[in-house]
Amino acid sequence: MDIRVERVTDAAAVRAMAALFGGPPQAEATRRFLSEPGHHLLAAFDGEEAVGMVSGVEMTHPDKGTEMFLYELGVAEHARNRGIGRRLVSELATMARERGCYGGCGC
Repeated sequence: MDIRVERVTDAAAVRAMAALFGGPPQAEATRRFLSEPGHHLLAAFDGEEAVGMVSGVEMTHPDKGTEMFLYELGVAEHARNRGIGRRLVSELATMARERGCYGGCGC
């Protein structure tokens, strides 16, 4: 399995990977999520098939600065136990560091 991780930026891609979410993506919520600069959605692909996703949200607090919160992680059942979830979390943590986030998750 040759996995690549990409940032998801359009609603059509979210709809195409709907099975990875806890429920069906809602059109308006998807639009709002993708339009926020502090909201991030990464997908893991095996070929053209999305086999995993992670969403992260940046939150800024007056006395702490900005942290990246892992909001949701999903891996297709047939692709589990292959390190895909770990890879997605690692990619999100790298993104957090690059964006200047701090925190206990290694960000």
